[in-house]
Amino acid sequence: MKISDSNWFEIEERVKHDDRCILPLGSTEQHAYLSLSVDSILAQKMAVDAAEPLAVPVFPALPFGVTPYFMGFPGTVSLTMSTYELVLREILDSLYTHGFRRVLIVNGHGGNSPVQEACAKWVSDNPGTACRFHDWWRAPKTWAAVKAVDPIASHASWMENFPWTRLAGREMPGEQKPYVDFERLRDSNPQEVRALIGDGNYGGEYQKSDEIMGDIWDVAVAETRELLEGDWV
Repeated sequence: MKISDSNWFEIEERVKHDDRCILPLGSTEQHAYLSLSVDSILAQKMAVDAAEPLAVPVFPALPFGVTPYFMGFPGTVSLTMSTYELVLREILDSLYTHGFRRVLIVNGHGGNSPVQEACAKWVSDNPGTACRFHDWWRAPKTWAAVKAVDPIASHASWMENFPWTRLAGREMPGEQKPYVDFERLRDSNPQEVRALIGDGNYGGEYQKSDEIMGDIWDVAVAETRELLEGDWV
């Protein structure tokens, strides 16, 4: 249930009976031929699809994340980790004020993952709360489903190419791109990263069939929903 489809009266009433909510985290960064908003689109849709039968409120995806390495690509927006932690903490404080005590964070961008420490600190500072941090694309069942299709899968490759992250009228290359040199990437500045990865795909084919992608998505939705339904202790 998207929070944008509700008014405040409805949320006030709902939280009296169910203190769960979902906060998606995204990013605005290059994804080769795909949308610059891939991570936000996927985190938001994953959260909404997982929550749908449970009517758990889903807040809008935070559209900016920590992605300094892609600043050589126009359109990318990056926050420092210290800023990101402060923003996330204030969001969680707002949710707490309105009665939410169990928060599932559905994260769509690997650069955001270190913020888990700030989430743990928030729980420690607010007894009676729980905050689960879920990197949906690399959760065990989902990652196994990806690897079963093609072990060569990475950033901006086929594994992020869904009908809802594709841009109309843009053709995808037909070949499989070799993996980039990850060791060199770790020590590179944004301009060097751009030179190393070219179009932005880290390695792998650019697109698989919608049927294959739909099957992977279904696994990921079910795995995410399990976190909402399971024991929060």
